[in-house]
Amino acid sequence: MAEHTPVPLDEVDRRIMAELTLDGRMSVSAVAQNVHISRAHAYARISRLTSTGVLRKFTAVVDPVKAGLKSSAYVTLKVSQHSWRELREELRAIPEVEHIALVGGDFDVILLVRAEDNQGLRRAIFDRLQSMAGVLDTQTFLIFEDLDTR
Repeated sequence: MAEHTPVPLDEVDRRIMAELTLDGRMSVSAVAQNVHISRAHAYARISRLTSTGVLRKFTAVVDPVKAGLKSSAYVTLKVSQHSWRELREELRAIPEVEHIALVGGDFDVILLVRAEDNQGLRRAIFDRLQSMAGVLDTQTFLIFEDLDTR
């Protein structure tokens, strides 16, 4: 299946995804029980959702402050027109960059950047991001409080 082709999903698929979004470590038996389907059916559905790329990975949600990342910011970038492909690989290599999104609007890219302290955040933004070829402008929005909605 092509990388960006939507996968047909039904209500059972959506309920399975909702359960796994709440707890990625949930057993197949628990998913089946919560969704009211057989364990074999749940296993087959989860396998299909995984093989088609709908479920990309199972991961833990880390509390950044408890993990020692006390300073966070959203950083927007304006980039030169043809620099995105090279730039995204450089951005992925920066350990402080947790999320990258190419967007439309007044800026081109928005990043979630987390560091141990304000000095680490400053180094990531001023020394790494602003010095990258292709980055024309940055704007930083400090995060005072994170709320995870999932």
